[in-house]
Amino acid sequence: MLVAAAVCPCPPLLVPEVAAGAAPELDAARTACLDALGVLAAARPDLLVVVGPVGEEGRGRHLEGAAGSFRGFGVDLDVRLGTAPVTGPVGEESAPDAASRPLPFSLAVGAWLLDRARWAGAPVEGLGVAETLSGERCAEAGRELAAGADRVALLVMGDGSACRTLKAPGYLDERAAEFDARTAAALGAADLTVLRALGRPLAYELKASGRAPWQVLAGAAEGAGLGGRLLYEDAPYGVGYTVAAWS
Repeated sequence: MLVAAAVCPCPPLLVPEVAAGAAPELDAARTACLDALGVLAAARPDLLVVVGPVGEEGRGRHLEGAAGSFRGFGVDLDVRLGTAPVTGPVGEESAPDAASRPLPFSLAVGAWLLDRARWAGAPVEGLGVAETLSGERCAEAGRELAAGADRVALLVMGDGSACRTLKAPGYLDERAAEFDARTAAALGAADLTVLRALGRPLAYELKASGRAPWQVLAGAAEGAGLGGRLLYEDAPYGVGYTVAAWS
């Protein structure tokens, strides 16, 4: 059963070493993310799953101990999901496969946050979700995650629209601000109805990578009776970033 969730953005710029001179611009977002992780720790879960948007190669389960890197951004920084190394087969994945498949960036940012928070509360796994996954499949995946242990917590990584300004990665789209406001309010209020109703075509057009992970969260939270709290909402660089905590 889902007992807590933290919603965080997943830009590699959240990592100060990657952001370099621009790092202070996201200090408030980093602080909010750590506050949200504190809510997860206080819930004392038996299992923590980091959920994030990924491309084709990153889809599916990532076991504890899986490694990621920010070397692609010119930074000599590696991260690991949780603390335990991969030692044997789990489900359909063998240990060598799990160890050799690098963490996609969304999960690597989640792993970095957990390391910064000195997470030691429960085993950690990852789930890479395709940004094109239907809402129904997202909800199903969420229900499966919630059934994975008596007390499950989720760290849900994903960004809002990337179309808030002329200089945004997706250029300016007049629909973006309303989309981000609606989703931020829903994440802050743990409003499952609004999250379930997010349209995949619109989210895709606005380059909102968080749509699928948020709908996984909505599926996991069914029947859990969790309340939400909005900790941060802004659009630096023209991209909507939201931090929320559910408990």
